[in-house]
Amino acid sequence: MSGGNADLKNVDVVVPKIPATAWAVLGILSFGRELTGYDIKNWSDAILHFFYWSPATSQIYTELRRLEEFGLVTSRTIARDDVREKTVYTITEKGVTAIQNWQANADAEATVLKHGVLLRVWLGHLAEPDRLREQILDHRFRLLEDLVAAKDSSTKADAQPDWAYPALVASWAVRRIESEIELTDAMLIDLDRLAQKR
Repeated sequence: MSGGNADLKNVDVVVPKIPATAWAVLGILSFGRELTGYDIKNWSDAILHFFYWSPATSQIYTELRRLEEFGLVTSRTIARDDVREKTVYTITEKGVTAIQNWQANADAEATVLKHGVLLRVWLGHLAEPDRLREQILDHRFRLLEDLVAAKDSSTKADAQPDWAYPALVASWAVRRIESEIELTDAMLIDLDRLAQKR
């Protein structure tokens, strides 16, 4: 697999117009392992969802077919005893070059925050105060669960020498969730203050 220091703008590989999800799937394969669609889904659930989103299994297979059509991945079928055969996918050299070009040269889209709990707080003038507080507390509970998962992901990434950059992202995810918990606690205090004014 090729390294990352080449002048990628001059590499004669056309970067295909594919969705960001396809690049994420290709990115998982760029770590050099031969993976099934199920494996890719597990990787996605373990780290990708903390900063992007975790596509459905059906979407992963759709993107794998698309990537294979572009020659960015190859697949092979493995027969197994007493179990149905499985298909595994590997990134090609063309795929490595394409994702290097995309990573280096494609503009990163603006981050868009879609926060269902904040939408409900924004509509707080229509809400029962106790119900609104319950929704925020439910969100805090989910954040605590996410924090445990993010710390687990960070620990696993730290244990893999080849995963230095995924480890940075996992560490960022831990800090982001901790920050969101602090913001949620502050929101609960603000709600109490607002209730006292009424």
